[in-house]
Amino acid sequence: MGRSMAEGEQTGRAGQGVPGSLAHRVPDLGAMELLLAVARLGSLGGAARELGITQPAASSRVRSMERQLGVALVDRSPRGSRLTDAGVLVTDWARRIVEAAEAFDAGAQALRDRRDSRLRVAASMTIAEYLLPGWLVALRTQLPDTAVSLLAGNSATVAARLLADEADLGFVEGVSVPAGLDSAVIAHDRLVVVTAPGHPWARRRHPLAASELAATPLILREKGSGTRQVLDAALGGLARPLIELSSTTAVKAAAVSGAGPSVLSELAVGEELTNRRLVSVPLADVTLARDLRAVWPTGHRPTGPARHLLSLTRV
Repeated sequence: MGRSMAEGEQTGRAGQGVPGSLAHRVPDLGAMELLLAVARLGSLGGAARELGITQPAASSRVRSMERQLGVALVDRSPRGSRLTDAGVLVTDWARRIVEAAEAFDAGAQALRDRRDSRLRVAASMTIAEYLLPGWLVALRTQLPDTAVSLLAGNSATVAARLLADEADLGFVEGVSVPAGLDSAVIAHDRLVVVTAPGHPWARRRHPLAASELAATPLILREKGSGTRQVLDAALGGLARPLIELSSTTAVKAAAVSGAGPSVLSELAVGEELTNRRLVSVPLADVTLARDLRAVWPTGHRPTGPARHLLSLTRV
């Protein structure tokens, strides 16, 4: 039998003057979708099956919606379920809200698709040349439709790009995290002193003292590079560079040519040390270890393709 008028009036009185935010006074989308299904199918059980929930759960949701709105929405009988006059009106409102929610969802998906179609990466030179290629190959197997652009520069440039919203994810190798950025350690590295085989340091019988290294003009990267920052901090200062170059490859080539000693990432000189085009010079009293970090603007954790790439780089 249908619900009595007295029951409906009592429900209506119970819902009057409900305080709180709009979210507490308006049914959720799931409840509205259920009401629309009841209106279309004429059966609470059929609506429950269509939405993949049990009939008791559907009944409970309808009762909760009626309490929330303060009106009776559905008359239930052995012959099926029929909307009350108030239910017909509420269903019409619910249809407009659900249609608006569908448009909202379609727009959000379009934004996600646009975001996921590109990835802008900024990386310091050592990471860009010796680590990122492998990570990007792995990323392509996961996200083949994502176009990746890479800007290689020193750590200061990477920070500037991120803070100007010109990159989605960055990688740096300096002593500390640049201001305005959050970070995660993704790898470890060590700097090594290298020379051409003909340099006097290549024939040393004893390790090189840190003070001697600091006083020697070296082939170095430009100011702002992570490698130079680490070296300067570890030695407490550096002599005026013998040559200052803007890429790891250029520094390595100058060292191989015999122009002078340099300090480079172990990642960058592995092949040259193996084939003896460069010689590693042991240090006596300092270890030039460093962390390699992924970085992003503070409070804006990577999402989409940037999050996928970050997951591929963790130590």
